[in-house]
Amino acid sequence: MTALPAVPCYLNGEYQPLAAARISPMDRGFIFGDGAYEMVPVYAGRLFRFEEHMERLDRSLAKLRIDNPLSRAEWLDVGRRLVQEVGAGDQWWYLQVTRGVAPRDHVMPAGITPTVFSYSAPSRPVSAEIRHHGVACVSARDFRWERGDIKSTSLLGNVLARQISADEGAVETIMFRDGHLTEASASNVWIVKEGALLGVPKSEQVLEGIRVELLKELCEDCGIGYNLRPISEAEVFAADEIILSSATKEVLAVTTLDHEPVGHGALRGKPGPVYGRLYEAYQTAKATQSI
Repeated sequence: MTALPAVPCYLNGEYQPLAAARISPMDRGFIFGDGAYEMVPVYAGRLFRFEEHMERLDRSLAKLRIDNPLSRAEWLDVGRRLVQEVGAGDQWWYLQVTRGVAPRDHVMPAGITPTVFSYSAPSRPVSAEIRHHGVACVSARDFRWERGDIKSTSLLGNVLARQISADEGAVETIMFRDGHLTEASASNVWIVKEGALLGVPKSEQVLEGIRVELLKELCEDCGIGYNLRPISEAEVFAADEIILSSATKEVLAVTTLDHEPVGHGALRGKPGPVYGRLYEAYQTAKATQSI
């Protein structure tokens, strides 16, 4: 059995050891996955793009018709306290709001108190060796529900999708719906074509990753073309580069897809130049966009 990290957590207004935290089995987050969450990177004890994560939490909760139980300032206080108690080093701050405890019924009950849970733990950064070589991915049909824009705690579809790649010894499962790219099981997906970074447009089928706007900013700083538009499956397999982005991966080069090398010519199967420039720019952003 994997041991829980020996860190504190916040549960409904109280701080306690994570291993001691308890919720009701009738919590709708446990019964239905009825809630939303965020995961905020922490660099040198500072929260990265905190405001953007809070804005997305607000959007997810509004779509679920759950009132955010904490103010922006209260969330910041919770995050900073948990991070401080964990100590030095990079971390991932996790926060979750569920609809709360009620008798089991699919209908959304009125007047119940949301359950608020949060903790922070040391992060496991991608190693320099993996970044040097890039990672393998596999492809699959996107069989998840069609409200991918909600960062819901109901992640069974993503779990099943991620297991497809895990079974193949790969890092991610890149998914397609009706012949077009959507996203990976726990990452946004980008391709590079003729030196420009291309991503999929905002829609209900795709989570608006915090790095979507960040990569736009980094592309502007680096003089790299940037566009969000529908991307066909054929374009992904013919791409000059494929890049993943997420809170845990930052940006990460995909060098094989379905066991075939990505890219062309001398760079085939190797991290490409656009990835390299964006990774360096990302490191600068970490130092300047954390609070």
